[in-house]
Amino acid sequence: MKRVLLALFTITIAGFSSLSQTGKLQQEINEQVWKPFIKSFNNGDDEGFKGVHSQDVVRVIQDSKQIMGYDQYFKKIPDSVKATWGNWKKNIELRFIQRIAGNDKAFEVGYYKTTSTNTITGEKRTGYGKFHVLLRKEKGAWKILMDADASEKTDEAIFRTGESME
Repeated sequence: MKRVLLALFTITIAGFSSLSQTGKLQQEINEQVWKPFIKSFNNGDDEGFKGVHSQDVVRVIQDSKQIMGYDQYFKKIPDSVKATWGNWKKNIELRFIQRIAGNDKAFEVGYYKTTSTNTITGEKRTGYGKFHVLLRKEKGAWKILMDADASEKTDEAIFRTGESME
């Protein structure tokens, strides 16, 4: 009986330790990747956005069947295109449905909601999608190694089923 109780106690402690470690890693990922990702996306900070991605990043846009590397993903956008979007304020929100983290690798799945608001007319455009991200710790910092997304008929109700970052 003592052995059974000791075994159950050991399994319980190991489980709590594992959950604690996973929570710590997800907190690191939130601070090093997702918070800067959201901030740079919302502020149109191209350098900050690049900064959360690995130089080895693979970007997959499933709806248009495109796969890109770092240089193609972050190629310079012509000023004429930027001017077209100059009156639009972007906002992205993330919700998670799966987060798996190890010491130097993580895999996360969730939903995103983007809202663009025309600062002159007030017109709003909202889009939704599902993302799959593979992260890797590089020189002590988490980076996005692979980012894939698709619309997958995601809407507000589906988006809300995910968990917020904190």
